[in-house]
Amino acid sequence: MQKGIILKSLGQVYDVLTEKGDKVSCTLKGNLRMKSISTTNPAVVGDSVIIDEVSPGEYVIADIAPRKNYIIRKSKKLSKQFQIIASNIDRVFILVTITHPKTQNTFIDRILITAEAYDIEAHLIFNKTDLYSEKNKADARERIEVYDTIGYPCHSLSLLDDKQVASLKNLFANKVSLLCGMSGTGKSTLINYLVPGVNRKTGNISKAHKKGMHLTTFSEMIPLPQGGFVADTPGVQEFGLVDISKYELSHYFREMNLYRNKCKFNSCMHINEPGCAVLQALEEGKIAVSRYESYLSMLVNEAAEVSYESRSN
Repeated sequence: MQKGIILKSLGQVYDVLTEKGDKVSCTLKGNLRMKSISTTNPAVVGDSVIIDEVSPGEYVIADIAPRKNYIIRKSKKLSKQFQIIASNIDRVFILVTITHPKTQNTFIDRILITAEAYDIEAHLIFNKTDLYSEKNKADARERIEVYDTIGYPCHSLSLLDDKQVASLKNLFANKVSLLCGMSGTGKSTLINYLVPGVNRKTGNISKAHKKGMHLTTFSEMIPLPQGGFVADTPGVQEFGLVDISKYELSHYFREMNLYRNKCKFNSCMHINEPGCAVLQALEEGKIAVSRYESYLSMLVNEAAEVSYESRSN
């Protein structure tokens, strides 16, 4: 038996990089498939595993080491199952586009909340600056100010400009990084820059819907020439939260976490309660309205229809 890391998952077959530097195809031992019935994938890219050669050239994953963290989302809107995108991540990079396609704030914030919950460092990369109109530039500045103020590093560039993206290489070196973003935001283009010769397929934006096409169909952990790995993931249009209750949700909004303990009531949900320090900070401009709207949109069922405007009026 020997140790390895899962690089790719294709149905029931997994590509594993062994500690000796070999890449082998493995299947999953039967008892491991039953351990994680609530998720669609019992083994994921980034998992540290023990593999066993059961016959010449035939390998099985015999065990999966405990994960230090992972990024997880609901597999479908109405599904009770979850999908683990990747595990054992050092940094998550969210590709954001102001146009072609437009990335919604709630999409960004859902990933950030998941990263906060699992203690993963998060960066935002604002891509396609070459396509910005004057209105787009103003939108980008406003968003960058919001996220930079609360401590999320923001990088603004065009991935078509080699000089602009050169500095990004150092951020990925010797780290296990995960790329997240809606389809069409530039994940494959960035991968091609970080790993010359990998030749990830890139595509155009749908003119009818102004959304990216799904070109990456599976997650893959790609070794970097400068050391470390980058995990490429299928582009997604939605990102549902998992295992974060509405009562703890505000804990993972950095700016709200600064004030929630000052609320009059310990059970304060920061909607319309008297003596709410979070709402006071919102009124004073210390919390961005866009972030507060994201918070409200994440609250399930009964809080889903509450908006900042309706509360104020």
